Amino acid sequence: MTPESRGVEEAAFLEFRRKVRGAEVLSAALERLLAQLHFSGKLSVVVQNGRVLKSGYEEGYFRNPSGP
Repeated sequence: MTPESRGVEEAAFLEFRRKVRGAEVLSAALERLLAQLHFSGKLSVVVQNGRVLKSGYEEGYFRNPSGP
């Protein structure tokens, strides 16, 4: 691995960590849908070798905005 490619890889990994810490892993469209649904549950995504293997959510976490 050349020093240049290693630097690019390190920069990409740092950006990845920054986005995960900043909760920027969701697309803006999905984030709008979650807000519209008042979703407060748990989303999970499993990634291996840069590909999404599995994703899901836990049901029962939707809240009615007009109720308690």
